[in-house]
Amino acid sequence: MLLWIPCLDFATIMSDLLRRKVATEKTMRKYRARAFDWRNRSTCIHFARFQMRQMGHRPPAIPDIRSPISARSALKATGYDDLAALLDSLLPRIAPAAMLLGDLALVAGDPEDAGGFDSIVVSGGDKLFGWHPDDPSGIKPLIVRELIGAWRL
Repeated sequence: MLLWIPCLDFATIMSDLLRRKVATEKTMRKYRARAFDWRNRSTCIHFARFQMRQMGHRPPAIPDIRSPISARSALKATGYDDLAALLDSLLPRIAPAAMLLGDLALVAGDPEDAGGFDSIVVSGGDKLFGWHPDDPSGIKPLIVRELIGAWRL
């Protein structure tokens, strides 16, 4: 007896990877040379929201946050204690090893940097991209030892 298992065909898989590539390239073009800046809305939450929109999601608008204090207040107003809980409410959580190009991950933040927030990064396939606290002049590939979580886009 043969067992039939439905699976995606090659064309479907390739079109999804192409969609991910195009969306991630647009995000990288926009943020590659933008320095991390609370006042200019160049933060990891803006970076992640732009990536979500490029991937076809409709995330809620981001309140006008111009400092770590206003960001903390805005996060509390959503009813979530941290970025992981906020991302859990918007996207399905996946194992970090299952990340594909364009997916999001959360890296533990340093209490001294960016108001003590964790940092949202985007998967570039084989690397994770985000702002580095030692050089926040633009998005760069990061060396990450441990992720708090990962989310499928």
